[in-house]
Amino acid sequence: MTGAGETAPPVDRALLDLAVAVAREAGEVTLEWFGARDLAVEAKADGTPVTAADRAAERLVRERLAAAVPDDGVLGEEEPETPGRSGRRWIVDPIDGTKGFARGVPLYTTLLALDDEHGPAVGVIAIPAQAQVVAAGRGLGCWWDGAPARVSDVPDLDGAYLMSSSYSHWPAEHLLAVQDAGCVLRTWGDGYGYALVATGRAEAMVDHEVARYDVAAMPVILAEAGGRFTSLAGEPGAQHGSGVASNGLVHDALLARLRSSGGSGDSGTAGTPSRT
Repeated sequence: MTGAGETAPPVDRALLDLAVAVAREAGEVTLEWFGARDLAVEAKADGTPVTAADRAAERLVRERLAAAVPDDGVLGEEEPETPGRSGRRWIVDPIDGTKGFARGVPLYTTLLALDDEHGPAVGVIAIPAQAQVVAAGRGLGCWWDGAPARVSDVPDLDGAYLMSSSYSHWPAEHLLAVQDAGCVLRTWGDGYGYALVATGRAEAMVDHEVARYDVAAMPVILAEAGGRFTSLAGEPGAQHGSGVASNGLVHDALLARLRSSGGSGDSGTAGTPSRT
């Protein structure tokens, strides 16, 4: 990891291009099952849902990465971790928003991230049913379907659009705190909500419980788009069990509102799976 005060070098653009191509292809695989009335949804041991589309998409990602960067490690939601020898690790969530996917909601995403010895290096949010991609590489900017992506310039929580994967899991005190601040609350979040923040269409996204693969793409995407990504406790990185993304301007005020309201706060459990 790059030390305090040091600037990490830009990532190799070829790695960003690889990530975008693989995430797009994996997302296209999920469309083979999307909208199927006979789609079987199974419950994994942790209670989260999984479908044949999740497994097929992750298998494709692993195969493509094994062919292109065989020394890199891979961490995914559906298969055991593959150790690497290069110092780089890819992190994949083949379908973020499986419950919505199973109900035919076209806002699910395919997420792919790369961490290297300097930290978050590449992040991709593919939105297969909309044929959209938001992607970023460290030092290379954030891009929305080939055009530069930037966060909004809304300066205050009053009137800010705040996304979440589900408000039903929020502590009541947190929900009242953001309502009292004047936030406009919207859901169907997951990776889509983070994409909205990175492209300036929403000001913030909050997830109280996430696994690393749910948000590994977000630190570099938000940073390169001019925003911020932390845990509920304000810690940078995707390993803390919760996620808060914003345009940067409302970030501290949002965290302060959530802290002052009490409730469960940051879970601190980096392996907690998303409930979506």
